[in-house]
Amino acid sequence: MQRRVVITGLGAVTPLGVGVEPLWEGLLASQSRLARIERFDPSGFPCRLAGEVRNFQAKDHVPKHYRKAVKVMARDIELAVGAAKAAVEHAGVLTRGVIAEGSTDQPTYSPSRLGCHIGAGLIAAETDELTSALATARDPDGDLSLALWGERGMGNLQPLWLLKYLPNMLACHVTIIHDAQGPSNTITCAEASGALSIGESMRVIERGDADLCFSGGAESKINLMGLLRMDLAGRLAHTADETDGARIVRPYDPKAPGGILGEAGGILLLESFDTARARGARICAELVGFGAGQSPRSDIPAARAEGLTAAIEAALEDAGVRAPEIDAIIPHASGIRDVDAEEAAALRAVFGSRLADIPLVTLTPNIGDAMAGGAGVAACVAATCIQRQALPPRIHAGSPEHDLQAGASPHRDARLRHVLVCSNALGGQNAALIMRAV
Repeated sequence: MQRRVVITGLGAVTPLGVGVEPLWEGLLASQSRLARIERFDPSGFPCRLAGEVRNFQAKDHVPKHYRKAVKVMARDIELAVGAAKAAVEHAGVLTRGVIAEGSTDQPTYSPSRLGCHIGAGLIAAETDELTSALATARDPDGDLSLALWGERGMGNLQPLWLLKYLPNMLACHVTIIHDAQGPSNTITCAEASGALSIGESMRVIERGDADLCFSGGAESKINLMGLLRMDLAGRLAHTADETDGARIVRPYDPKAPGGILGEAGGILLLESFDTARARGARICAELVGFGAGQSPRSDIPAARAEGLTAAIEAALEDAGVRAPEIDAIIPHASGIRDVDAEEAAALRAVFGSRLADIPLVTLTPNIGDAMAGGAGVAACVAATCIQRQALPPRIHAGSPEHDLQAGASPHRDARLRHVLVCSNALGGQNAALIMRAV
């Protein structure tokens, strides 16, 4: 018999703070954290704004004995580790990572029954670390010599430098800290990574291979290489001297200038309904549907929408829910015209004329496009909306298309039975999740 899957823990590290409560309170206050980049000098880039997580260090969110390991954590890993701890605390679960040293407390679950599936992106090497080694491999003319790089340049890298940049290290550190010895996997499909990972955890629990899974995603592209790559891909707004990113990021606005990067980690604890109920857990929502799809290469948004349309329809079928039963949608809503047009075409294909009546929860004007971390954060927000039976305010400085409820709006109470989370991605991957009130 297929087991029911519920969400019992929500963990987020976003520009609005650490934990789901600061995230929710920030959304209620219509706060935007899209401002000039402080981590490095962005003056040489056409996009100089981002959603940075400030005043956050992973060493404050790991056990004391594990703090040395922070030295081999890239920013993406740190975000995942912080979000995972926040999720554990929110769920009231005991793991090795939160039991105090010397305590006689025992973990809530056997380590073999804990799984972990975390979406990740392409992690850029830290510029100072890499260039300090490259500088030792220059020929007499000052150019990089591959021969000298092989002879001596590589030897000037930190001994364990590669361990900071492997995408699977997000899940690796989370599983080590919390002693999760069950099924584990890493999915790297850009913005769809987090939702695809949540779907993976759902299937693992449904078939009985784990009782609880860490699931979601994390990523930071707020670095020199990440900013350059995304600009060359045509994903970023050229912000000039603008200092308020909320004026730039305008989802589904045909005149929007482009997106702005954010960094975030969103980790949920998915749990078998039976075991969650047995331990008296507080259930945020039930995860009832998951679907995935691949978009074809095309310059026509309606053609590219095929993958997301298929993902949403598959999630609806999996949940046993009809399109008219969806009460709210948390989409990617990137603010990038072509990406938004593709997503809007998919939503229209599934919901038809009723789409105009379905409220959208858009997060990018608040925190930016967190790539692999975005869908995990969106899932946390969806579960919170269901739990509180409320929709947060929307920020929007422009005019979205008339059949999309994406414009500026205040906080309001809402009857939410089913909420859809969906995301399209740079590589054509798509994912959709459906949550239900319990």
